[in-house]
Amino acid sequence: MSARFVVRTAAEAQYGDPGALAPGSEGLTRWAAVTEDDGSVHTGFGISRLQPTGSVPTHVHSFEESFHVLEGTVILVTPEATVELVAGDYGVIPIGVPHSWHGTGDVEAVWSDIYSPVPRAAHGHDTYRVPEIAGGDPVRVDARDPRTRSFGAITAQQMNPAAQSQKNLAQSASMRTALLVYSGISLKMMVDSDLGSVLSTMFMVQYEPDGVAGPHDHPLEEAYLIVDGEVDATFDGQAFRLKPGDIAWAGVGCVHSFAATGAPVRWLETQSPQMPARHAYRFARDWNYLTDKLEDQS
Repeated sequence: MSARFVVRTAAEAQYGDPGALAPGSEGLTRWAAVTEDDGSVHTGFGISRLQPTGSVPTHVHSFEESFHVLEGTVILVTPEATVELVAGDYGVIPIGVPHSWHGTGDVEAVWSDIYSPVPRAAHGHDTYRVPEIAGGDPVRVDARDPRTRSFGAITAQQMNPAAQSQKNLAQSASMRTALLVYSGISLKMMVDSDLGSVLSTMFMVQYEPDGVAGPHDHPLEEAYLIVDGEVDATFDGQAFRLKPGDIAWAGVGCVHSFAATGAPVRWLETQSPQMPARHAYRFARDWNYLTDKLEDQS
């Protein structure tokens, strides 16, 4: 059986011309870390870099695109808005929505992106060049402004369980702004159905020094980009130490686990398709309990 996971380190990153994924682009390179060649069905995951003078002309995809800006500044033009994105900003571009990217500032812009379902090389990577749409005056992402409803922003402070008082929040406290905290793990949702996504989700995860998630698997695919710190991970029984800039992917049925290494660790995570209403997690510990109980009764 072929591997149901991918682990690629930052040192292995290879940035190249994205070709049909960004027709007519200039100054754009992309590390295609997870593709259909890896056995992925729902997840195309990578990191894009755009030079200050670069651009990607208006195009559409027959897949959903979500992104999170890691460095620099970039302008995204959609029919909804012309948005100046900075580090920490994120958003979703639904299927069939025309959009273009434009470099700005003095340094290259860097963002992670997930394409769902995975682009297919045999179909021109499911991307189509369309007539240009005129951009307006760039606006910044404002979580409180419904006119930029497809975008949001996240900071390291928002991952701190002790900093969740009303005065520290950018908008009224609600499930939209909630930080989920459990078992030494904090999770902050970014892109989901509330933002307009229907095929994938994107969120930030932080493990405290004692944070652990035991072996489990899902009926969906996950991708991970380590942002800060280090984490010990296993994928189908193989152990890895993941560090900043490393990317991993777990396919359906891949049993995986995570444990902090004595210091906080933070990573960007995606799930595609979106989590089902029930039975999204299958923890080995729970089913081992049933095995032991049945053996005791035999």
